[in-house]
Amino acid sequence: MNDAKSIANVPAAEPVNAPASPGPWHQVWRRLRRNPSAMFALWTLSIIVALCIGGSIFFQQSQIVQDLKIVRQPPSLQHWFGTDALGRDVLKRTLCGGSISLLVGVVATLVAVIIGTIYGLISGLAGKKVDNAMMRLVDILYGFPFIAFVVLLSVICGPSLLLLFVAIGAVEWLTTARVVRGQVLGLKNQEFVLASRACGAGLRRILWHHLLPNVVGPVVIYASLTVPGIMLLEAVLSFLGLGVQAPNSSWGSLIQEGASNMEICPWLLAFPGAFFVTTLLSLNLLGDALRDALDPKSLQ
Repeated sequence: MNDAKSIANVPAAEPVNAPASPGPWHQVWRRLRRNPSAMFALWTLSIIVALCIGGSIFFQQSQIVQDLKIVRQPPSLQHWFGTDALGRDVLKRTLCGGSISLLVGVVATLVAVIIGTIYGLISGLAGKKVDNAMMRLVDILYGFPFIAFVVLLSVICGPSLLLLFVAIGAVEWLTTARVVRGQVLGLKNQEFVLASRACGAGLRRILWHHLLPNVVGPVVIYASLTVPGIMLLEAVLSFLGLGVQAPNSSWGSLIQEGASNMEICPWLLAFPGAFFVTTLLSLNLLGDALRDALDPKSLQ
C-alpha cells in the first residue's frame, strides 16, 4: 500500500521536446553556404551592388560634369578609370551606370515574375477552354518582334527609363507564365488540391494557399536567371540607342561608347565591360547554385 502511495506521489516526467527540424529555406541557405562558387558569386554581387549604390548617391551629379582639359586621359591616380571624350570621370559613370542597369534588371524581373506567376496560376487552374485562350494569347505575343515593339514605343512615347520597364516587362513575363502553368497542371490533380476542393475551398484559396507555395521554387530559380538576361537585353537596347539616354548612363550605353573609341581609348570599353561581365557571371553562378539548392530531391 505504501509503495502504491509513493509511486502515486512521484511527479510525472516532463515531455521531451524534440528539436525542430530546419525548414526548407534554411536547408536551401545551408546548401548555398556549402557551395564555394555560390558564396563567391554572392560576395562579388554584394560588393558590386554596394559600389553602384554608393556611386549613384555620391556621384550622380559629378558624373555628367565635363572638363575639356582632361579629355581622353588614361587611368591615373586622379582618375582611376580614366576620362572619356568629354572629360567625364569613367569610374563615376561606371558606378552610376551600374545602378541603372541593376535597377532595370531587378525591377523588370519583378514585374515579369508577378505578372507571369498570376497569369500562369489562373491559366493552369482554369478550365480547358480558358487555358487554351490564355496560352494562344501568349503564343501571339511571343511571335511579335520585340525590337519592333520597342521602336514603336520609342516613337510614340519617346525613349525613357520607364519605357525600358514597360517594354521588357511586357515580353519577359511570357516565359514565367508558361513555367508556372506547367507546374500548376502537374499539381492541380494532386491529393491535397482535390481534398481542398472537396472541402469547399474556392479558387482563390486554392491558388494562394496550395498552389503558389509549391511553385515558388521554380519561380525563384527562373527569376535569378532572368535578371542577367534582362540586363543583357538592356545593354543591347542601349547599344542600339533605344535604352538609357544621355546624360544618364548604363553599362550598355558605356559599352557602346567604348566600342566606338576602342582603338584610341581602350579603357572606355575595358572597365564598364569588366563590371558588366563580372555581374552577369556572378548572377548566372548564383542562379545555377540556387537551382541545385532548391532541387526537391536534395531537400528530402
